[in-house]
Amino acid sequence: MRALVIQKQGSPVLPNVELVHDFADPTAGPGQVVVKTEAAALNHLDLWVGRGLPGIDIRYPAISGSDGAGTIESVGVGVDPAWVGKRVLLNAAVPKPDPLRPGLRPAAADIFMIGEHGPGCLAERFVAPIDNLLEIGDADPVHAAAFGLTHLTAWRMMVTQAGLRSGMLVLITGIGGGVALASLAIARHFGCETIVTSRHAWKLERAKALGATHTVLDSGQDWSKEVRQITGRRGVDLCVDSVGKAVHASCIKSLARAGTFATCGATTGPDATTDLTRIFWNQLRLVGSTMGDMREFREVVALFRSGAIRPIVDEVFAPSAGTSAFARLEAGEQFGKLVVDWRKQ
Repeated sequence: MRALVIQKQGSPVLPNVELVHDFADPTAGPGQVVVKTEAAALNHLDLWVGRGLPGIDIRYPAISGSDGAGTIESVGVGVDPAWVGKRVLLNAAVPKPDPLRPGLRPAAADIFMIGEHGPGCLAERFVAPIDNLLEIGDADPVHAAAFGLTHLTAWRMMVTQAGLRSGMLVLITGIGGGVALASLAIARHFGCETIVTSRHAWKLERAKALGATHTVLDSGQDWSKEVRQITGRRGVDLCVDSVGKAVHASCIKSLARAGTFATCGATTGPDATTDLTRIFWNQLRLVGSTMGDMREFREVVALFRSGAIRPIVDEVFAPSAGTSAFARLEAGEQFGKLVVDWRKQ
């Protein structure tokens, strides 16, 4: 089968990515199925797979990709054959239950991530447990793949972890990335006023066209003063961040009393300097979040299926141009999701 393969670890990642035409086809184990990929979307996680992740033994050549939609081609032992031919969407976070804490929702360390810990969706076929797939009927597989992981991540971070409610003031950093755009869509769905930041003026204009209430150009300054001005010095109820170190101080200083800082990533680095005095004096909450379980996946995918929330697709690539997708991702040029359509040559 064809597969976009990361041949070895390195940074930049792009020189190590190659479209291979004779990669071995996967087979389904018990409780698993083989999905014929129709579309697979890229995430920043694909770059981390290429660069290497501390504590994770990634075996190269590696197939990344944690967002995939396609039709079930074959099933393993224990799976109803009636699934064959159905179009499905993947939740790549496979839970590994803790035998000492049965029934508890798994934390990040208790998850096997398809496309990170094992082969992913950036190939003509991928394998997944049937329990991690949702049937999506006649939904567009390109938009489905673009929706999956980023909207699940944003939903868990904002709704489950941070307790998002209608009427909140929400700050979203780094607009243009997949999770940030998903967060904007979810905040708008809840009727929240939003403030978005970006280093690029054109991304702010695009965000306003999508319904962002206010924008702040991040030129490396402490932009919390601008957020305070926008909110009448009150601050925001929730800050949704995946940028990390470069903006952390501004995020904390932008929060209203009893506000919540929610993080799902740290693309500029994890070793941020914070303000403990502000955190305890203003009774702030700091919550971490990653991925999501199948209950949350069903909740957010229902919004996609109903048309209430639609993903933003930056560009669609044929597999033969898959390295260009990696190039655009690594350059940070995208506004929305980069998708590889495996139905093309």
